[in-house]
Amino acid sequence: MQSPVGIYGKVKGFLHTELWRGDIEHLHWPQRLAYKIIRFVYVLIREVSTGQLTLRAMSLVFTSLLSMVPLIAVSFSVLKAFGVHNQIEPLLHNLVEPLGAQGDEIVVNVLGFVENMKVGVLGSLGMALLLYTVISLIQKVEISFNYVWHAESSRTLSRRFSDYLSVIMVGPVLVFAAMGLTASMMNSDIMLAVMSVEPFGSLLVLLSRLVPFILITLAFTFVYMFVPNTRVKFGSALVGALVGGVLWQGTGLVFAEFAAGSTRYAAVYAGFAILLIFMIWLYLSWLILLIGAQVAFFHQYPERIRLADKRLPLSGRFREQVALLVMYRITDVFVHRGRPLTQEMLADQLQMPLDRVGEIVQLLQHRGLLVETASEPPEFLLGQDPATLGLAQLLVTIRSPREEQAQLEGRVESTVPVDTLLSRMDQAINEAMGDATLRDLVTREADAEAAPV
Repeated sequence: MQSPVGIYGKVKGFLHTELWRGDIEHLHWPQRLAYKIIRFVYVLIREVSTGQLTLRAMSLVFTSLLSMVPLIAVSFSVLKAFGVHNQIEPLLHNLVEPLGAQGDEIVVNVLGFVENMKVGVLGSLGMALLLYTVISLIQKVEISFNYVWHAESSRTLSRRFSDYLSVIMVGPVLVFAAMGLTASMMNSDIMLAVMSVEPFGSLLVLLSRLVPFILITLAFTFVYMFVPNTRVKFGSALVGALVGGVLWQGTGLVFAEFAAGSTRYAAVYAGFAILLIFMIWLYLSWLILLIGAQVAFFHQYPERIRLADKRLPLSGRFREQVALLVMYRITDVFVHRGRPLTQEMLADQLQMPLDRVGEIVQLLQHRGLLVETASEPPEFLLGQDPATLGLAQLLVTIRSPREEQAQLEGRVESTVPVDTLLSRMDQAINEAMGDATLRDLVTREADAEAAPV
């Protein structure tokens, strides 16, 4: 019989070497499926255990506590205009249902705070701060989701106000309209007649019990598709939402038992016990939401499973090569009057991970070589005329901006040999490239392909 140390060594060896063998496509489908599932679960556990998702979930708990009352107040004002504001209390009770009687007390206090917030008393400045607090919460969520999706840039300030406020204003109305429509359908004469006939009655009862799970899954799907500053496919968002919904329901059942037996915490923490339990539930909720986003990311980019722990910076030469390829592709579109390219289109053409292309595109934007359009998703155009942008100048700009180049001048004498070497390298590049421009690079390639053999 093997010792625990020997078993641990074999498991560790399998997870670090055998699990990542490259010939799994030649295995029978049950083995291939097993390898893919184990890889997926292993990488997901590793992402959670590294601490980034847990840290971001903790940060969102703090932001939620500050923004909860303003967010509900804004939603309450919108719902009141449509006459469905009375339904917000049952929804809050459902969200904190695992907390039991303590959750009901939290809902009563929160709604009391909301009722005490009067726009006339707040004034214009107070109302602006109220909206800013709500928007900052969604921005923090976007930053966390951008980390999961390896999106390097967040929305611009104008897009934050337009996109976030549209969700805050329209989202609650759609949610409560769907809930009201579902309730009306279930109570209609036709549905009552159908429920009296078996097995349709049992199926409808089961479906009604699944309604909370379905609503949570749809809400998660919407969040996964909208919040990250990148394009998320519906199928991947739905898969992540299903996993998140299952974790939400399962964790709610377990947490309900924990909250029911938390009387001893009240004896230690007194009145703070309710807040403590509520913060734990908020933390678990945000963590589940982020885990679902991670599942959606790996579903959309399965090749990233093998690179999940490799958030390494690009090397200098590889960065220059990819930057030149990006500029070449966008210039080719410009010269031939094609459709402007998005970040995803560039990643597909270059056969590179989206986050790597995002790093390069962001670098080129900072250098003033590319500009971003206001379309959705953003498209990228040349920031300079390719007919006047020399290849030597382009390479120097990619390597370092003018601010860094200025810092290289006027240094101490000990750096003279290095400066001389770098100057000789730059001179050799200028001589090799001559007066060739970025446009020449594209047109010469096109002329070479069109030339007769």
